[in-house]
Amino acid sequence: MEMVSKKLFDHMVCLRRKIHRYPELGYEEVKTASIIIEELNRLGIALISGIGGTGIIGKISASDSSGPIVALRADMDAIAIHEETGLEFASEVEGVMHACGHDGHIAMLLGAATLLKESLKTGSVLLVFQPAEEGGAGARKIMDSHLLNKVEAIFACHLDRHYKVGKVVVQEGPISAFTDRFDITIRGKGGHAAQPHDTVDAIVVASLIVMSLQTIVSREINPAYPSIVSVGQIKGGTVPNAVAASAKLSGTIRTTEIHIRERIIAGVRRIGKAAGVLHNADVRVEIFEGYPSVVNTVEESRVAGEAVVNIIGDQALIDTKYVNMGGEDFSYYLEKIPGCFVRIGAQKRGLEHIPAHSSEFDFDEEALGVGAQFLAEVARLAIDRLLTKEERVY
Repeated sequence: MEMVSKKLFDHMVCLRRKIHRYPELGYEEVKTASIIIEELNRLGIALISGIGGTGIIGKISASDSSGPIVALRADMDAIAIHEETGLEFASEVEGVMHACGHDGHIAMLLGAATLLKESLKTGSVLLVFQPAEEGGAGARKIMDSHLLNKVEAIFACHLDRHYKVGKVVVQEGPISAFTDRFDITIRGKGGHAAQPHDTVDAIVVASLIVMSLQTIVSREINPAYPSIVSVGQIKGGTVPNAVAASAKLSGTIRTTEIHIRERIIAGVRRIGKAAGVLHNADVRVEIFEGYPSVVNTVEESRVAGEAVVNIIGDQALIDTKYVNMGGEDFSYYLEKIPGCFVRIGAQKRGLEHIPAHSSEFDFDEEALGVGAQFLAEVARLAIDRLLTKEERVY
């Protein structure tokens, strides 16, 4: 699918592969930042670097820069996974890889910068290269810089292996989940497995808690509200013939509504406390606040949809009608700025069943052209809509 010139497409592929070869974890994106800075300097785009440590914001202004300011965001960080793709440009950093497509997001935003540098007629576009999306809440660092205070709309896109190149998911309202985490620590009384009556078995208590947690969603939450409680980690015991004195459970809570979130957290605390009382164990429940739900605003979602139609056509648009229960710190931008987060189809033949955050993850690079053209078009269109709105108010 030819969305941009061959020269620009080839350049984006080159950038993506260069970034992919040298992945960096959140707040460690020094080399990645240097590649971005070099490219922005080549394009003659003014920039501020070192935001939140490694973040960068570039600014493209039209000759008439008095108009609205719109922002476009790409995340920069990789994941602590050993790459097993076999790609000729595979990660050269042991135990770290771009397994979520952030290398592609950077390349797409730099591609959009090239397009906007040539076509922006009015207003300004901020190019936000954000560190630490993968659990580090880098979006908060960007927002805390106050460099986005005058931004009137913000957009981002994420490569998605569920859809073929040429398909784009755009939907208004909640599109991702709150990503809270919990730790439950059980302290019992250890002893010999042959004398269980002298002990308080922390593993038995932990097992009861694991099974009881499954009833929160299935028996206490309205099925109309997507919700998840999953225990992902259990630690306890040292040898087969001893009763464990302690155990620890760690897991995640995924919700899309605040009142459901509060109810589930209360349920986790209640079950932990009750299990401790029931078995005479000391049970401590800790809740760690995660990312808020991403909630796309109505008008900006419509602008994003129109941008897709303009560059590809009606047939490209997908509205899944359901919430992806993953998390995204783009939510922090949307708490202050109207905007829309979309998903760009990037399914690669032969890898249809390989999920993100997998050691074998890869995407169809043809999606880079779609993403670059979308970001450029949605920025131009959003500025036009904001100008129209200002004229009406005037």
